Amino acid sequence: MTRIGLLSDTHSFLDPQIFTHFDKCDEIWHAGDVGAPSVTDQLRSFRPLRVVCGNIDQEASDLPSHLRFSLEDLDIWMTHIGGTPPRYNPIVRPNLQLNPPDIFICGHSHILKVVRDPVINRILFINPGAAGKTGFHQMRTAIRFTLDAGRILDMQVIELGKK
Repeated sequence: MTRIGLLSDTHSFLDPQIFTHFDKCDEIWHAGDVGAPSVTDQLRSFRPLRVVCGNIDQEASDLPSHLRFSLEDLDIWMTHIGGTPPRYNPIVRPNLQLNPPDIFICGHSHILKVVRDPVINRILFINPGAAGKTGFHQMRTAIRFTLDAGRILDMQVIELGKK
């Protein structure tokens, strides 16, 4: 069993509440647009971190654009600009169709969304919304869930407050 704290689009602002909400998490995942390197530094010093590069992170970033990995018998793919079912980013769509993961995570839109794709192998699509203060979103959000032997359990949306 692995407990995950998922956030995206911090845009250099890391709300201290994250540490309380993710205190029982085993790993933290960040779906891009981190902003200042101090955000990843703080997260890495708190818990193991999996993070991808967002469009604001491109310059001088050593973060990968995509992460594809297995955890708890689940295939997970995380990227920043992934689109949304059924309108996936044209760059990722062919790979999703040929080799669909169990869970596809992206950020970028600042729109919180968790949905099963009805067409592509019932992928669980997750976008945690935006945890930072930059962007058009009104409520800052993150997600917490558990992976256990091929199952996704206890998914919870965390509202961090208005931006």
